[in-house]
Amino acid sequence: MGEEEASEQQPIRESMGEEDAVEQMEDPTEAVEKQSEESSYRWPVIQYDIPPYRTYHFFNHFRTPSNPNNFLKGVKWSPDGSCFLTCSDDNTFCSFTLPYDESGWLADTSSSAADTDSYAASLVMSEGESVYDYCWYPYMSSSSPETCVFASTARDHPIHLWDATTGQLRCTYRAYDAMDEITAAFSIAFNPAGTKIFAGYNKSVRIFDIHRPGRDFTQHSTLQGNKEGQSGIISSIAFCPSHSGLLATGSYSQSTAIHREDNMELLYVLHGQEGGVTHVQFSKDGNYLYTGGRKDPYILCWDIRKTVEIVYKLYRSSETTNQRIYFDIEPQGQHLGSGGQDGSVHIYNLQTGQWVSSFRAASGTSLCSYTESLCWKKVYLFSSISYSAYPISDTVNGFSFHPFLPMAASSSGHRRFGVLDDACEDLLLTGDENCVSVWSFSYSASLENGDSPNSGGSNGKSELQDLHQES
Repeated sequence: MGEEEASEQQPIRESMGEEDAVEQMEDPTEAVEKQSEESSYRWPVIQYDIPPYRTYHFFNHFRTPSNPNNFLKGVKWSPDGSCFLTCSDDNTFCSFTLPYDESGWLADTSSSAADTDSYAASLVMSEGESVYDYCWYPYMSSSSPETCVFASTARDHPIHLWDATTGQLRCTYRAYDAMDEITAAFSIAFNPAGTKIFAGYNKSVRIFDIHRPGRDFTQHSTLQGNKEGQSGIISSIAFCPSHSGLLATGSYSQSTAIHREDNMELLYVLHGQEGGVTHVQFSKDGNYLYTGGRKDPYILCWDIRKTVEIVYKLYRSSETTNQRIYFDIEPQGQHLGSGGQDGSVHIYNLQTGQWVSSFRAASGTSLCSYTESLCWKKVYLFSSISYSAYPISDTVNGFSFHPFLPMAASSSGHRRFGVLDDACEDLLLTGDENCVSVWSFSYSASLENGDSPNSGGSNGKSELQDLHQES
């Protein structure tokens, strides 16, 4: 496999050079200065009590005659908000760029036919195996093509750095096991400075310098010599956004650990998740950490300044799925949104831990189940099969807030299994399952700036256009 990987990527490396492909990335210091200049932007106050308006919708793109039940596994906005990236079960990434008309306004595709996608994907990139994790370069900007990259990790493959403007593979970061075979990372994340990739493995974290592709890395064990620390596969990594030098690692051993970024010193381990931790995220001020687990109905809130007990729990429907369900915190840091098995996105107030609102992001479908009873009569075995149809909601496994507009993207889907014959006709999926949707929230202007709230109806389309012009 290693030789095949090298042979496939050799033409790319010869044409552009691995080091040259990343050495021109934007200086993190300059990027931070740009962010500080943009900090004067007035964040809108989203009105969550008003249901959001579905601005764009995609489902046909992810279905083919050979794979009609392909489903989404997540969606993430780019740091500059120009596009969003999806990951699906057929091992492909799709980039969708927000459409603008000649006047610079966001294009309105609400009049499109219900059985078509809002618009086509900008890029499609294919991994060789099942995707474990992916993340955007933190200083990605569409105005600087050299920064338009994201990293991914897939089963039996090294870490890949993809060019989000051309769809080409820029370079790879390879880790090897004791048998000198490539071992795949289970989670990846760029550090806040954008200079390194932290990758989670079994009981260890490997750190790659993005300017030095190849097999050079430093390795840190998550277990101490006395077997204390964090065991299991490191399934998720998140850095503190307040530049405090801390990072959190979640493990399938149902634990979350807090480390120092500079030397990976283990500070403390958090226990309380009922399932393996699949997602961790810091609050915007860096004082709190939110963790979610597999087959665990609660997102836990931890105060990293006092980790004795859980601050509060946020419920989401995820008791019977093995899927990784992503949640996200809005740019203001006041609310958290998460999907679940019930087909809805739930919004919570992070100051109080109270439920605020919810909206339907994916509809249900009638699936057929069958029960089989066996009975003996003399020497013959008879099988009696009875069919029944029951409604089941599509799992909303991905939710991501736009970095500056009052918008969000959601992804839904799960693996479906057919029955023995054509007794049920409701197995065909509609456009509201295994889909990606972009939602626009109603909002009011920030009261801190002395502006009066806008009241532009229930869907907020006109307000969204005005806000985008301001930004």
